[in-house]
Amino acid sequence: MSYLLRIDTSPSGDSSISRQVADSFTAAWSGDVVRRDLALNPVDHLDLSGITARTTITDEHTLEQKAAARFQDELVEEFLGAGAYLFAVPLYNYSMPSVFKAWLDHIMVVGRTIGLGDATPSAGRPAVVVSARGGGYGPGAPQHGKDFLVPALETILGDPNTMALDVRTITPELTYAPTMEALRHLLPQHRTSLEDAHTEARRQAEDASRHAAIRATA
Repeated sequence: MSYLLRIDTSPSGDSSISRQVADSFTAAWSGDVVRRDLALNPVDHLDLSGITARTTITDEHTLEQKAAARFQDELVEEFLGAGAYLFAVPLYNYSMPSVFKAWLDHIMVVGRTIGLGDATPSAGRPAVVVSARGGGYGPGAPQHGKDFLVPALETILGDPNTMALDVRTITPELTYAPTMEALRHLLPQHRTSLEDAHTEARRQAEDASRHAAIRATA
């Protein structure tokens, strides 16, 4: 069975709820894990050299384009080599951390990872997004409708015209309840949400392990 590619993005270290829930997933995963921590080792934003390297004949690459192409190849091959994906991406200011967007920009290459229709290499592979958030964004909450991370990633990762992954999301909420006085009264809901997130992470890991194993032997 091919490996699980885990991408971490929170700079909060061990205190990150997204990382903690992702740890529960990883512990229940059956197989190898390749981990890239974008908070500790961020990738540069896609620049002109990286863009033009994709459309310039290899023999005509500048030194900058050669370096950019090598780096993109590394990220793309790492992505394509995985049988399943785990993305620990907290909700920051209603959207995703910029380090994750930078990584996406490097690996979304037409003809290699996207824009291939039914021939998309990653189509159908399981992908779990763990996205902790400080408040509540579900129906009835004051912030309902202001989560611009999960809908974006469901499109970027799951749309048939992009990577066509089988995307599932886990969203532990109210993570500010233990530390913000205004949210203290929601501490029981936070604890329940966190417990449910860990349980769901373990369940999703077991399911993804089975799925990846079946695909590997098909």
